[in-house]
Amino acid sequence: TSQRYQYIMVDEYQDTNELQYQLLRLLASEHNNLCVVGDDDQSIYGWRGANIRNILEFHTNFENVKVVKLETNYRSTQEILDAANTLIEHNRKRLGKKLVSHKGSGDTVKVIHSIDEVYEANAIAQEIKELIAKGVDPSEIAVLYRINALSRSLEEGFTKAGLAFKLIGGIRFYERAEIKDIISYLRVISNSDDDFSLLRIINKPKRGIGKTSLEKIINYAKEQKLSIFQALSGATDTELATILSKKAVLSIRKFIETIVLLQEEKEELAELINLFDIHTGLREYYNAMIDGFERVLNIDEFFGYFRDAIINDPEITLEKFLADITLQSDQDQVEENAINIMSVHASKGLEFEHLYIIGLEEEFFPLLGETTDIEEERRLAYVAFTRAKNSLTLCYIDSRFYRGKRKNVQKSRFLGESGVIKNTSLKLSKSADYKKGDLVKHKVFGIGRVQEVSKSGKEYKLKINFGGNKKDILSSFVEPV
Repeated sequence: TSQRYQYIMVDEYQDTNELQYQLLRLLASEHNNLCVVGDDDQSIYGWRGANIRNILEFHTNFENVKVVKLETNYRSTQEILDAANTLIEHNRKRLGKKLVSHKGSGDTVKVIHSIDEVYEANAIAQEIKELIAKGVDPSEIAVLYRINALSRSLEEGFTKAGLAFKLIGGIRFYERAEIKDIISYLRVISNSDDDFSLLRIINKPKRGIGKTSLEKIINYAKEQKLSIFQALSGATDTELATILSKKAVLSIRKFIETIVLLQEEKEELAELINLFDIHTGLREYYNAMIDGFERVLNIDEFFGYFRDAIINDPEITLEKFLADITLQSDQDQVEENAINIMSVHASKGLEFEHLYIIGLEEEFFPLLGETTDIEEERRLAYVAFTRAKNSLTLCYIDSRFYRGKRKNVQKSRFLGESGVIKNTSLKLSKSADYKKGDLVKHKVFGIGRVQEVSKSGKEYKLKINFGGNKKDILSSFVEPV
């Protein structure tokens, strides 16, 4: 076979794995006419087997190698490239290059600093509205994130702002299987006669109820002229044994008990959330999957949002919460002339006039864990930066829901490593003038009354009484009631 191919060319060589490398050596062994094209700084698929050593060691693995560096960039302005170049220089495992813009100079890379993901989404939505008002095509605007779970706040913020958007290479938050399962559980807890929702979760996690057993359950309920839940909870074990196996009967009984137990906490939503994880087993079910990490992050994001809703509205009911998310999830998919929302991985090979990157906090981007390759995370940020053509805005927040709890987060090291945080004055997403006695609303602490106002730089520091809990908070982190 090696005699058959006189000339071989390979594109995206930085993404090749060990097997592909060995195959290439065999194919090129006869004529040794091999040309590969790749960018070591864009090697971002180590998690699926790509080996960056293939491109880094190419000049030593093959003879008579000539390296041609393509350093003129025709996409981005020099300011964007400066940030990307400065960032990637912190990596040791690279061949080394410095991109120069053919377009020349442009706008300074901006930073948006917000109190939390809600303010962040609102700030981005406001800026995008201004861009569109100036005539920018929405399809030339994109928002990127490292973790898919972060799309929820964007979807909610853009929907409320009336901005059309489309999710590229992914599924909208409320359409993800694990989220639909949680919502179905909550709907059954709210209304046990909801047969549609019950049928979705009756075998989630697996309870040994196959298609045949499910059909028997549906027919049994129809014969009894009852909802499925009423029919199952009212039937004796002997009656159920006529249509189900002994194992399935036990599983159904446990399922019914779980729903009844959770229904008892329907008025205490915070406790309902705590018990949900313990008794439904959904987290363990999804965590065991190949993509379990991402799915569990989605689950945490959902319950974080649920807890936030309870804090902001202590009178909220389960029915009201479900109604609110139904409004958000019922938005039509928009395919044309819409803002693009996607993960950084999904953005590779794409380009946009105006780009926002959210979630630039430690543990989120870079995504930190036991198997984290910080250099690959940095390459991923480099890829993200270089999707931008004319403007790049980097976003980070002070607190985010993580593992189901709100926690303070630190801004990403990539902001400093890129030189952006030093050269750009931080843009706060909220500011207003306040006076003593004003009512204000805080995302975490709820509604409070201003007791003192003092100047702090370009804004105000407020002493606020949140029902006896006094806090000193900058005016950018609250909004008037």
